[in-house]
Amino acid sequence: MSPAMADGAPSHQKPSVDILTLGCRLNSYESEVMRGHAEAAGLQDAVIVNTCAVTAEAVRQARQAIRRARRERPGASIIVTGCAAQIDPASFAEMPEVTRVIGNEEKMKAETFTALDHLADTPRVLVNDIMAVKETAAHLVDGLDGRARAFVQVQTGCDHRCTFCIIPYGRGNSRSVAAGEVVDQVKRLVATGHYEIVLTGVDLTSWGADLPNGPKLGNLVARILKLVPDLKQLRLSSIDAIEIDEPLFELLAHEKRIAPHMHLSFQSGDDMILKRMKRRHSRADAINLCNRLRAARPEMAFGADLIAGFPTETDDMFANTLASVDECGIDYLHVFPYSPRPGTPAAKMPQVARDVVKARAARLREKGAERLMLRLDRHVGAEAMALVEAGNRARLPDFTPVRIDGASPEPGRPALFRLASRTTSELVGRPL
Repeated sequence: MSPAMADGAPSHQKPSVDILTLGCRLNSYESEVMRGHAEAAGLQDAVIVNTCAVTAEAVRQARQAIRRARRERPGASIIVTGCAAQIDPASFAEMPEVTRVIGNEEKMKAETFTALDHLADTPRVLVNDIMAVKETAAHLVDGLDGRARAFVQVQTGCDHRCTFCIIPYGRGNSRSVAAGEVVDQVKRLVATGHYEIVLTGVDLTSWGADLPNGPKLGNLVARILKLVPDLKQLRLSSIDAIEIDEPLFELLAHEKRIAPHMHLSFQSGDDMILKRMKRRHSRADAINLCNRLRAARPEMAFGADLIAGFPTETDDMFANTLASVDECGIDYLHVFPYSPRPGTPAAKMPQVARDVVKARAARLREKGAERLMLRLDRHVGAEAMALVEAGNRARLPDFTPVRIDGASPEPGRPALFRLASRTTSELVGRPL
């Protein structure tokens, strides 16, 4: 799975249950599933902490969030789940602030929360072997961004073993939701007013490999577009570039209902580092994919994950990664300073000095800021449709953020804006 930035903000819907979500968009989606289960079970006076394990810093933030939750809610039950809890349940169970630890599979089951309503009768740790789980099911939620967009989990787990990544041990092997279930969920969400649907998963492009006849993600996308004609916009979350099959490429290149924005799991722009990471693409593969997509759809924007300071990375190797940002034309850069995760092969490799790691991450973030301003400058002075979100915010189809200057149009619907100016991180648009 691609590393994702921590959200960290509590989500309040019912006073007696708070959910603290750390990590990726998939975690955010699953938090909403848990919210529904907790409310249906009548769970009272609890804080659910949905943790991330993608980096050592993410685990540190999880522990910090748990301690803060105890200070702010001294009488509440603190229930810890998510990838960090799945990978190392014992260490979280040892924290005096924690009431219960539940696993990633258990957190998605309604019966878990029914049992949690009787905390005295449930085990302190409820975490099973995630590698033994063979299937996953669709879960219906009303969406995370009001009526603007909804996230549909179509896959979880990962069969790959990148040397830096602990996530397969938190999510298990790759499991896909059947296409019919996905289509039914998309239909329901569109019928309830959602303009945009985002397909999400741990390793999204591996969808279908475990299903009968091994369909590809392109097949699922084509089915959604055909069977849900009222869907206005479909977006794909982070994908593995090397797994984009030709039918999916053709859809990305030519289907206007697919948002012109790809977030790609690159991790490095140097071939030797990519080999040591056990990634399956080369530097040339990444550049070629971006060039092909941009040639077909000039409006296409790219995001990418990059890790700075991977073990054995030299100055020249880092320079290759830095240069690849321009060569691929990355617009939105997610930068992660490498941190060793116990149990991963990369943790045993020769490490780069921490001050060097931090300096390289800072340089990549500077490059990311430069690239983002180039993307913003492309839009200044234009008129464009953007999907209105809550909080006087909107997004263009290519994911460029817009701050609304003036009265906001109805959230959840597209509106026409004059994009008059920009800040360093977003456009400023006036509704027309």
